[in-house]
Amino acid sequence: MTSRFSKKALSAALAALAATSALVLSACVGGDPAKPAQSNGTGSGLMTDGTLVVGMNLQYKPEMFLDDKGNPSGYDVDLLNALAANMGIKLSIKNLDFNGLIPGLQSAQFDMVSAGLGATDKRKEVISFSRGYVPYSTILGIRAGGGRGSTITDYNQKGVVITTLQGSTSEQLAPTTFPNATVTSFPDQNAALLEVASGRADAIIVEDYILAEFNRANRDALAVAKLDKPLSLYYGAWGVQKGNQALIDKLDAFICSVQKDGTLEKLYTTWMAPTMPTMPAC
Repeated sequence: MTSRFSKKALSAALAALAATSALVLSACVGGDPAKPAQSNGTGSGLMTDGTLVVGMNLQYKPEMFLDDKGNPSGYDVDLLNALAANMGIKLSIKNLDFNGLIPGLQSAQFDMVSAGLGATDKRKEVISFSRGYVPYSTILGIRAGGGRGSTITDYNQKGVVITTLQGSTSEQLAPTTFPNATVTSFPDQNAALLEVASGRADAIIVEDYILAEFNRANRDALAVAKLDKPLSLYYGAWGVQKGNQALIDKLDAFICSVQKDGTLEKLYTTWMAPTMPTMPAC
């Protein structure tokens, strides 16, 4: 991926921050689902002092994924390593299905979720959120060389099939934006994309960087529908256990710090896209 910041230079810049950070990857999560979500009471906001346990779904290259050696990599992972170093603690990543992230957080299987969650009203009923750490432009993806037009109305028709990722913000956006279309949700993001690329569906509601990454691996099989504007621009946030203000305060302070010193932009332009959209002011 091209960028005005090389990954080598960025790695060097983060090395000092990551010196005290260790990464542990687990393929599943444990814990008692009946256990109430709470910190250890020491004021750290963490369930276990000295360790930040994070739930993730590592299948969204370049934001969060497993590299060729099976190690967590991407924008979120670099940012989490910097966060752990900033807090002087170890980082433990739990990798599981997207639909298990919020229930896992509620049952205290981890301290926080890093998956670019949109802070929707429905989600706020069960978990709390940090300020935004990653901007998302949600677009309508169509089969390359195809498409039904350049307006919302062109796709908001009976017989039109639109795919989304199960449990995602895109899935929540679909019924209000395209109430007349048939919306089909998939538990796997690539399955939702392939449905459109194969012609079995007309379009997909997805973040622009996910579509771009899919195209890099699939010879530009998809294109962006030429609508007047993106379907939405929102900011993904970190999710924490409901009411854990101590941890939220630490996360918000860190995000503002890396936003002001340019680290956040360097990470974004290294991993996600050449230009970072404007972030909310701290």
